[in-house]
Amino acid sequence: MAHYFDERPSVASDVAVVDVALPDVAFTMTTDRGVFSHGHLDTGTSLLLREAPAPAGTGDLLDLGSGSGAMALTMALRSPAARVWAVDVNARALELTAANAARNAVTLHAVLPGDVPEDVRFSTIWSNPPIRIGKPQLQELLLRWLSRLTPDGAAVLVVQKHLGADSLQRWLDQQGYSVERIASRAGYRLLQVEAPDRCLAPRSGA
Repeated sequence: MAHYFDERPSVASDVAVVDVALPDVAFTMTTDRGVFSHGHLDTGTSLLLREAPAPAGTGDLLDLGSGSGAMALTMALRSPAARVWAVDVNARALELTAANAARNAVTLHAVLPGDVPEDVRFSTIWSNPPIRIGKPQLQELLLRWLSRLTPDGAAVLVVQKHLGADSLQRWLDQQGYSVERIASRAGYRLLQVEAPDRCLAPRSGA
């Protein structure tokens, strides 16, 4: 059985074009089989793009698990002065994201996880994380990338309630992150996660 987090999907290609219209930006993207959300903009990603706080205007921004690149494209259009990274393990997803960036005349870096330089720190991370890879793998993935937030950075994650959004929120809190549910709709939770350094800022006189 093929999964969207396979490195090289074995399913045959079947491209479908999707028009995305948000209140402030619009773009057209190509999707394909073997990549998350084939033929449509999924409900969770749509919620994040409509309800998340604006991405940082400068610095490095990350779309973690880019799929066809809807989040990365939105970041690039909203924050043209920033450097946007789209990360995925799926080669077909990265090809689609790069092609969609060219199609919409935006600049971004669509790369494998290991191709992001170790010294890069992110002001904003957006992700519809791959819950179905399993809890240990998901936790390892999130800790790896959330640890690369800038001290004043924030991540926004969208997770289905029935796939463990509330338990994920509790777990992130236990890891020292400040986690706030900023939206809840259509069975999805939108979680804003702030870096521990930001949560533990020194008090005056300390």
